[in-house]
Amino acid sequence: RRQKMKWKRIATVLLIALCVLLVAVFGKAYVDGKFDSVETLQEYIKQFGAFGPIMLTIIQALQVIIPILPGFLGCIVGSISFGWFVGFLCNYIGISLGSIIAFLLAKKYGIKIVKSMFSESKYEKYSTWAGNSKSYVALLFWAMVLPLFPDDFLCYFSGLTSMKTKKFITIIILGKPWCLLAYSIGFAYIK
Repeated sequence: RRQKMKWKRIATVLLIALCVLLVAVFGKAYVDGKFDSVETLQEYIKQFGAFGPIMLTIIQALQVIIPILPGFLGCIVGSISFGWFVGFLCNYIGISLGSIIAFLLAKKYGIKIVKSMFSESKYEKYSTWAGNSKSYVALLFWAMVLPLFPDDFLCYFSGLTSMKTKKFITIIILGKPWCLLAYSIGFAYIK
């Protein structure tokens, strides 16, 4: 039992260290202007060579967890750089993982993390809207399917509700791919 706890602590410390390292690396790239446009992001991804799709997937996950970049920027870069199918997979996996992590962070740390990531007015607006909805689950699903909804916020906000993790993951897995697929196919032919 003691050995198991020791390994769990070591794994937790390593995971936190990896997350801090990734945030530092991508934070520096963001400050250096590497994510200012499709072209600069594409150049940044290209420098990783065969690991480019993995880096795009990580960037897409982080842009949900730390919402400073518009997600469609990665969709464009993925489609143009790797073709619509690989671009779609990178975006779908990354954004889905980021969405689930955001939900779990809100479940664990509560309203403080949500209010630290988003403005008070945004929180009040959407919490009132969600609170008055009798069918929040259906609204969340359609928000994931359709473009132009505040997806990142809703992932965090959903973590504050009584929604079970399994239900949230199901909504993400079933709802997320459609808009991303449309973006990926559309942007692949814009080249």
